[in-house]
Amino acid sequence: MTDVPKIASTTPYKVEMEAGKTYFWCACGESKNQPFCDGSHKGTSFVPTKVTAEEARTAYLCGCKQSKNGAFCDGTHKGL
Repeated sequence: MTDVPKIASTTPYKVEMEAGKTYFWCACGESKNQPFCDGSHKGTSFVPTKVTAEEARTAYLCGCKQSKNGAFCDGTHKGL
């Protein structure tokens, strides 16, 4: 695996987040449990991004792994 993340999806993942729950977003793009980490990054420079929901809400997590907004989609996928 290189230092460039794999594009897992060209659209964001809609996720219902539970208040107080911690999630680990896959940064490498290799997880089989997208958009969440399954440990596929082990042995690389990638680390998952920890996201804790302060309140219950719908979130759109980045699928292209290119967002400048961490785990959250910023629309970068539209230019791929």
